Amino acid sequence: MDSILLRNVRLGDSTMDVAIEGGYFTQIGPDLTLQTDTVIDGRGKAIIPPFFNAHTHAAMTLLRGYADDMELHTWLTRHIWPLEAKITAQDVYIGTKLACLEMIKSGTVFFNDMYWHLPATARAVEEMGLRAALSSVFIDFNDPETADRRWQECLELHAFSRDLPSRITFALGPHAIYSVSRDSLCRARDFARQHGLLIHLHVSETAKEVEDCQHKHGCRPVRYLDQLGLLGPNLIACHAIWLSQDEMDLLAENRITVVHNPVSNLKLGSGTFAYRALQDRGVRIALGTDGCSSNNNLDMLETMKFASLLAKGSTQDPTVFPAPQAFAAATGNGAAAFGLNSGDIAPGRLADCLLVDLDSPQLTPDHSLVSNLVYSAGGECVNTVICNGRILMRDRRVEGEEEIMAQAREAARRLVRS
Repeated sequence: MDSILLRNVRLGDSTMDVAIEGGYFTQIGPDLTLQTDTVIDGRGKAIIPPFFNAHTHAAMTLLRGYADDMELHTWLTRHIWPLEAKITAQDVYIGTKLACLEMIKSGTVFFNDMYWHLPATARAVEEMGLRAALSSVFIDFNDPETADRRWQECLELHAFSRDLPSRITFALGPHAIYSVSRDSLCRARDFARQHGLLIHLHVSETAKEVEDCQHKHGCRPVRYLDQLGLLGPNLIACHAIWLSQDEMDLLAENRITVVHNPVSNLKLGSGTFAYRALQDRGVRIALGTDGCSSNNNLDMLETMKFASLLAKGSTQDPTVFPAPQAFAAATGNGAAAFGLNSGDIAPGRLADCLLVDLDSPQLTPDHSLVSNLVYSAGGECVNTVICNGRILMRDRRVEGEEEIMAQAREAARRLVRS
């Protein structure tokens, strides 16, 4: 890895030099005297932690705008799943490269993904230089034969993941309680415990999911997961909109990370996230974009703003989910949820960071950088992206971006017409 020296960047309220070597921040201070492979002039720029997208389906970039303006179950069963049945590994590779490009351009260095053809996703992530937790979609619809086939695939993918770079990890991805059998959920529980894996699961995303669970199992979804022994610190519970007070207590007691996806929730009309109630209980809340077919972008800056404003509007309280908490949810909370020594600019931490352009109109004037980032900034304010000590974008240029977009356009046309 090349060594990097960032000169005269704003860090907090000070101007500092920041040294990177071996994928870590090594020194921070004024006027450092070091010889490095690369020197970046950071005047007029601030260094901040990058964003961690805690829930998405990256290759769905190819479906951006394909099936809009409908509720979740109609959207999934009549449009998305039939089209995904035709998607190839090459499509996933191309779509994920486009997703990585979009995330780099808007300051995201890590994403938690659930999608088909995991090796193709891993190949794209490895080439683009990001971090990721990857899980393959596990759906069996209570069919034992399908479940056995999916579990064999899971075992093969787990073996495959051992050869991936350390910045790419394997997780289990049971889709949801309505699409995965009780037996398969229990197998996921046991396999995760045996191998120390995270479980990436959609939880209580819609009122229909809750009603169906009560009808089928006699309890609400979080209580059902508790009965199965699935609640624990390794569960990443995505959406978690339709929660009772009792279920919120269970999430807190079991140290669950909840991923709030405000833009997707609003677009699908799924419901309103109870931020204040979960925050008051000490539940760790991270942010995610969801996939590009239900958002329709991967911009975590936009996600921060939506998350904060939705909390304020739904409670009619402008003090709820203030900018520093929204920023933490998009940065440090996500890093912590996935066990990453990242999310802060300090010696000994992984060298993941952004340089934002303080001369951007959206960051002017500069009464509060964090407030500006949450409420006014867009991806165009991100000038430079560094992940694992490697420069992925400098002066808003990413290597090969035109080719990536051209390939994605062609793949999307071919997929929809097939």
